[in-house]
Amino acid sequence: MIVGIDLGTTNSLIAYFTEEGPKIIPNRLGRPLTPSVVSVDEEGNVYVGETARERMSLYPDTVAQTFKRSMGTDRVYTLSGRRYRPEELSSLVLKSLKEDAESYLGEEVTEAVISVPAYFDDKRRKATKRAGELAGLKVERMISEPTAAAVAYGLYDKTRDTRFLVFDLGGGTFDVSILELYHNILEVRAVAGDNYLGGEDFTGVLVKLFLQKCGLNLGHLTEKEQVRLYRQAEKAKCAVSGEDKVTIRCLIGEEEKEAVVGYREYEAACADLLAKIREPVKKSLSDAGLRLSDIDEILLIGGATRLSIVRDFLIRLFRKFPDTKMNPDEAVALGAAIQGAMKERNEMVKEVILTDVCSFTLGTEVVVEYEEGKFEDGRFCPIIERNTVIPASHTERLYTVRDNQDRVRVRVLQGESRFARNNLFLGELDVEIPKAPKGEEAIDVTYTYDINSLLEVEVKVVSTGKTQKMIIKGQDNTMTEEEIEKRMEELSYLKVQPRDQEENRLVLLRAERMYEEALGERRKELDRYIMRFEAALKSGDHQRIEDARQELEEVLEEEE
Repeated sequence: MIVGIDLGTTNSLIAYFTEEGPKIIPNRLGRPLTPSVVSVDEEGNVYVGETARERMSLYPDTVAQTFKRSMGTDRVYTLSGRRYRPEELSSLVLKSLKEDAESYLGEEVTEAVISVPAYFDDKRRKATKRAGELAGLKVERMISEPTAAAVAYGLYDKTRDTRFLVFDLGGGTFDVSILELYHNILEVRAVAGDNYLGGEDFTGVLVKLFLQKCGLNLGHLTEKEQVRLYRQAEKAKCAVSGEDKVTIRCLIGEEEKEAVVGYREYEAACADLLAKIREPVKKSLSDAGLRLSDIDEILLIGGATRLSIVRDFLIRLFRKFPDTKMNPDEAVALGAAIQGAMKERNEMVKEVILTDVCSFTLGTEVVVEYEEGKFEDGRFCPIIERNTVIPASHTERLYTVRDNQDRVRVRVLQGESRFARNNLFLGELDVEIPKAPKGEEAIDVTYTYDINSLLEVEVKVVSTGKTQKMIIKGQDNTMTEEEIEKRMEELSYLKVQPRDQEENRLVLLRAERMYEEALGERRKELDRYIMRFEAALKSGDHQRIEDARQELEEVLEEEE
């Protein structure tokens, strides 16, 4: 039997397929949700779930939670003097789920379909698979959470073509996916999201409000006091709604402090978080080439979509009521179980073909002409753009830029920045070409990306037909958003003297952000205007800079 597992930031679930459809397997406490919390005591005893969460109040230095946010990174958690990587802690949660399933089903469980956020990159997906393997599971497939939820909602059995937006806000990650169902094909059209946004952040806002109202500093609280405060804030978050007010009480030192927070006050304090929700929705629709009016159904999954503040915001944002017929906590696990049944060719399940997309742009480094006769190297040329349905194969023809050039170095990169140095380097090919005047020799660079996250790069010299190939494994193709942003800020905006001016820095930052959000012809058009502004900056002519900046700002306003 292949079980389905939702390995969540806050809670995890396991499900299996029965004659009556998919069902959640209760844990050893008889509950469907197992908190994704792990504790290890001094003797090396491991506690998972509710028990581990309870231990947090007493032994906070022995407990780890929200480690899913760090999957695929080098972060290390120290529990009782022992060090654990995020995938190791996740494996302990998975092992607990596996044992619960074996006890409930009365048979050994060795195979699983595990869900991952749609916006998880290859490195995070690989870490998730390692966690499953460490737990003694053969991971048959990893399925994106929104796709799993779509299957669970019964959309795989619809008779009409349907476009739908899956809004997935869990405890620690946020995804927006646009999918289209036609016949028996469930195609992912676009994904966007934030791996560092979830219900935990809405809890954090209440913690800050409590501290402000009580005149406290979080850094001055003990670990136990912090745990208590977050627990009380979590309860208040689930309770506050409408015109209600909620009281947060917490023992600080020997005194019980309390703060009253109104719903509208809380909503105002969450404005930045709600704004962060809006952007991936816009981005996914833009990448899919759709308007909100083109969407037939909106599905809510993830426990944080239960929050009144989130529901109210979504109704205003979508101007319609989302579909809430299924438990948002359970949808992903049930969909993963259905996918497991499909893998087993269960006759009770209608076969459906699931397609996926490339989450990040793949390209190469090139030299560009920013003014007649003036060239700049180190620029990024997209070849397979993000949200391209995979498997995919695209070719770009590149020409020599120097007379008698006899070699071309093709650097393979992943990312969204216009500058090669800000994107992740994956590998390179060094290709010999015949000597000739510049622009007369060319190479065809072909990228082929498959469903298993394998990238094949082929370079063909046009004049001779000679080819070179290399294979790049997907688990190396990753870069976190924080690393991209940090490197862009440090390396991209401090080189040229006029960029020190705040106004110029601001418009460049805005332009770079919008470039990364755009695709195709829109991206190329933005690139032309940005290059014109950069050329003005390099000239040092203040009037020229002013005119170019005004022009760029007008383009950005229109684009926004």
